[in-house]
Amino acid sequence: MSQMSMNKAIHGALRRDLDRFTTALRTFPAGDVARAGQLGTAWANFDAQLTRHHEGEHAIAWPALQAVGVSQELLTTMDAEHETMAAELAKTRTAMGRLTGTAGSDDAKSALAAFEALQAVTVEHLNHEEDELEPVYLAKSDTAQIKAMGRAFGKVSPTVGGQFFAWVLDGASPDERDALTRDVPGPVISIIGGIFGRSYRRNIAPIWKS
Repeated sequence: MSQMSMNKAIHGALRRDLDRFTTALRTFPAGDVARAGQLGTAWANFDAQLTRHHEGEHAIAWPALQAVGVSQELLTTMDAEHETMAAELAKTRTAMGRLTGTAGSDDAKSALAAFEALQAVTVEHLNHEEDELEPVYLAKSDTAQIKAMGRAFGKVSPTVGGQFFAWVLDGASPDERDALTRDVPGPVISIIGGIFGRSYRRNIAPIWKS
């Protein structure tokens, strides 16, 4: 089992959802209002998770990484990629809003096109970030700055935390699960994820099985 950071495990969840959405939209049954509503529910979670992730990186991760030696130039490049991703995220938000309102064939095609564009820029950014920063996260994992970064990311409500744990673990590989449980105590995942992750497991996870 190879070691990875929690950041890379989160990236795995983002990639899975992007694949899930594009697969679902390619086979979307025109006029199926119920299915459009399901995808809208899943989209609301994905939108929140991706937005929280890239905004949290700018506010929390970048200062910690700069403190352990990452150049401001690289972090500025990462922020520029975030801005490109956020622009595509906004377009997808609009397209998904239309689809959930109409369940129409044309709107499904537009949503698919938006997701494909979002997937392209997001995966390109995730790959770049992992190439540049994954070695730093692993090498500096025991530093005070990176540990403080982890604590700062953990300062969320139990509801947000539970939804996050349930989402990241849905379809996670053994390496991704190991990354999560290595950085977060097992009882925290069991209690917070078990209790406050119920909404995800009940309302979103089944969407990808249908």
